[in-house]
Amino acid sequence: MNLDIRQAVKRNLVNASNIDILNTINDAMTVSEEKVLPGLGVLFEVYWQTASDEEKNRIAMSIANNMKQ
Repeated sequence: MNLDIRQAVKRNLVNASNIDILNTINDAMTVSEEKVLPGLGVLFEVYWQTASDEEKNRIAMSIANNMKQ
């Protein structure tokens, strides 16, 4: 079976509001199942593709700092 996770996530959220996105992320974090990680990865990829270099550096620094905790 050829499942395109990127396209499925994008299709499901194409007209989503910011509240819909927040709920999707919060639901995925609450479920704590590894099967939701690819979907979160797609959301991050969509953000990353349009983020400025400053935003990317800020997020990378934040993640690096949180990984040390």
